[in-house]
Amino acid sequence: MFKKLLALLGKKAPPPAAAPQGEPPSGPIAPYAREDLNLVYNLLFCDDASLFKSGDDVTRALFSEEAEPKIVRAIADDADEESRVRVLAYNWLHDKLQPVPPKETLGVVVEVALEEGLDVLAAYADGTARYINHTGKVSVYESHPPEIAAQARELVKAAKGMVKTPVAGIRQRHLPPAGGQVRATALASDGLYVNQGPFAAMASAPHTVPVMQAAQKLLDLIVAQGRGDGRP
Repeated sequence: MFKKLLALLGKKAPPPAAAPQGEPPSGPIAPYAREDLNLVYNLLFCDDASLFKSGDDVTRALFSEEAEPKIVRAIADDADEESRVRVLAYNWLHDKLQPVPPKETLGVVVEVALEEGLDVLAAYADGTARYINHTGKVSVYESHPPEIAAQARELVKAAKGMVKTPVAGIRQRHLPPAGGQVRATALASDGLYVNQGPFAAMASAPHTVPVMQAAQKLLDLIVAQGRGDGRP
């Protein structure tokens, strides 16, 4: 993913990494030709509660008309709860004008725009990870194997440097990156923290260097896991 993108950059000096510009999209974000891939992609960001509705106790507590801030806050603050559910809970509290703690990082999504399509790697504080290859292959890891879970947590930890910036979190996503761009989106309790730029810029900016390095390590583990031979 990242190594392939580096070959596409040429020798031009990259501009510094920055937040994406422009208006957020007015409709669903659909970077892939297949609906199932678009669903997996949008689930990564935890910003559309309707995609998560199910019959379990936690989602009933979040999505019922009788949902109470006290109960939703308990879900959001529960370190043992699934990270994506916690993001949904914090979003619910924000939408209901309830206070939320600032800058608690629960996940990170790294998007890489290749000539062939979009590669996306996501990691969460609970050790889960997902990878969408531009070919349409999807890899899902639910806190195992241990080395992938550990590196997923390391990637989230690395993204905390992005969240510590003075910029406030945003609530709406932009269209996926294009033209050889890389975007890192940290999912925090108070919104999304986004940095975007050419690979070389993202790999050199102080607050994104740890993210890019940790993402490459996680991707290498996922690729080796998919081959089943453990080779780098």
